[in-house]
Amino acid sequence: MISQALPLLASAASPNPMSTLDIILFLVFVIGVVALGIYQGEKSTGDNQESGGAAGYFLAGRGLTWWLVGFSLIAANISTEQFVGMSGAAADWLGMAIASYEWMAAITLVVVAFVFLPKLLRCGIYTIPEFLEYRYGPFSRLVMALATLVILVGVPTASVIYSGAKVVSVFFQGQSLLGLDFGSVTVGCWVIGISAAMYVLIGGLKACAWTDLVWGASLIIGGALVMWLAFSALGKADPAELLATKVANSSATLQDIEKAGAWERFQLLNAGRDGEAQAMPGENLSGGKLHMIRSASDPSIPWTALLIGLWIPNFFYWGLNQYIVQRTLGSKSLAEGQRGIVFAAALKLLIPFIVVIPGILCFNLFSDELRTEASRKNQSALSAVESGSRLVYPFTENFALTEPAKAAAVVRHNASLVGKSVELAPNASAYDLFNANNTLLTTGAPQGTKLIGYDYDAAFPTLLRELLKPGITWFILASIFGAVVSSLASMLNSAATIATMDLYNKVHKNASQSTLVLAGRGFTLLFVLIACVIAPSLSNPAFGGIFNFIQEFQGFISPGILAVYLFGFLIPRAPRYLGWLGIVINVVLYGALKWFIAPEMAFLNRMAVCFGVVVLVLGAITFLKPMAKPVVLPTTDLIKLESSRSAKIIGIAIVILTLCLYAIFW
Repeated sequence: MISQALPLLASAASPNPMSTLDIILFLVFVIGVVALGIYQGEKSTGDNQESGGAAGYFLAGRGLTWWLVGFSLIAANISTEQFVGMSGAAADWLGMAIASYEWMAAITLVVVAFVFLPKLLRCGIYTIPEFLEYRYGPFSRLVMALATLVILVGVPTASVIYSGAKVVSVFFQGQSLLGLDFGSVTVGCWVIGISAAMYVLIGGLKACAWTDLVWGASLIIGGALVMWLAFSALGKADPAELLATKVANSSATLQDIEKAGAWERFQLLNAGRDGEAQAMPGENLSGGKLHMIRSASDPSIPWTALLIGLWIPNFFYWGLNQYIVQRTLGSKSLAEGQRGIVFAAALKLLIPFIVVIPGILCFNLFSDELRTEASRKNQSALSAVESGSRLVYPFTENFALTEPAKAAAVVRHNASLVGKSVELAPNASAYDLFNANNTLLTTGAPQGTKLIGYDYDAAFPTLLRELLKPGITWFILASIFGAVVSSLASMLNSAATIATMDLYNKVHKNASQSTLVLAGRGFTLLFVLIACVIAPSLSNPAFGGIFNFIQEFQGFISPGILAVYLFGFLIPRAPRYLGWLGIVINVVLYGALKWFIAPEMAFLNRMAVCFGVVVLVLGAITFLKPMAKPVVLPTTDLIKLESSRSAKIIGIAIVILTLCLYAIFW
């Protein structure tokens, strides 16, 4: 069957289709890596380790070495969520500012290694919610377990499936294999979800860790190769076409670009003059795309977020997020875990160069293709407008800029529905159209899909489709596939671990080890089905891009959880009921800020406000009514708890290097 399908895929109409050899090498590589993981997952983990049962399945028998921990952290973290969402945000108007998620993560990881990890490993826990029971009580554990599962399955898990399917659908537009339309996002979602579920069902965490070793290394190599190809294309591109994509406050001229090499072209097109506001619709930035600083009114990453807001999701994600921390909980020792985390911190410094910069390059090279993808996505909404839909339709400034006639038609449609008259000049500017439409949207009428000028989420997939050549395509796609599968498998495994150990095991207290593993596999199947049903809907532009969607909804839990754990780590007399109270306060407050009090506020600033309020409330309660006796946490004898001096020295060097990168791109 596969041999019959190969010519179909090889003969498709994409600019650089996969050859038959590419497909064979892709399948051999993927199957070989998965086989390695399963083989390693079934081996004994050695002396003094829990090699079987729940610990073997969920924590790899507590036997992971530093290099497995480090590569597994990166492979679990870097997925098409970054290659699609982060590259898309960079291609849009954020540019290098989005790299703060990666470079601040390097500093965060160093802190996690020496502040968070010792306290978590000392308790010998399976899950992050389990720590709350030891510190605050069983109800706090239950509240966090439920909140974590809802967010984990509904947001990052579904998002990774969608973003992986996005890569597949853009790259294989119009192609089919075994009767499946791989140009369909929905088909891609189910293929990816089922593949990852099968993978994690068989291997558990140790299989994930060993495959992550290969996927993580190939991901970095593959990303670097795509960046090199993009710069090569930039050096050969038509200067006149490139000039049309420069940021509005750039002083570059046609003659400048004609004489420049690839790197200099990149700077000329994207590094605007400091201090001048960007004039192009939809590119609300100053200083161009190569600067990290953004104004306080920036809707995504204002400079104020670098002080507090951005640290909150970073510390939550790297220190308290089950699907990431589960690797460190499976470390052979504290020192081994610290070395692995610091190694991952070093690798994080490389990620913007293979994810963010290619996203910026894609807009310079293939803005027309991104516009075509947007037109395809807008088609159903525009058809509804022509058919007299009863919905009003928002649109971006870039839609008004690239499709002024259609934007004017949408404005007139919306005006007729809300009963307002709008006068538009024959040659109304994009700003006029955008502002006129926004005025109509304030009436509260039900809204349809937002219309867009460019499909920025298609940036990295477009680079793959346009730049890859037969002979190397297999490796890049295998790396991307590995990124999707490793991240998704990690999320499913961690969600199943929480559901099994924090919920199922509390109800069935005498369950055998084999029963717990079986329950974990059952939860894995349930969660992948839920995520696959949710994932296709994330293509709706109303979500504002996949990366923003993920970060936005993490805000419902991350500030509260971070505050609760800091009190648990640092203040032994904090009352036990603060564990669940802090989480609940954050959910309510974040929702109130998002939908009622300050919907225009950047989500990172909302996180900062929520974190501050929760800390103040918990601090006031602790000051007024502290516990009579401090809580004493349990200590395990399963793990060596000596810290690593070499990891601490390297960690300090990584912090210094990160600050140097900020100075260069500030």
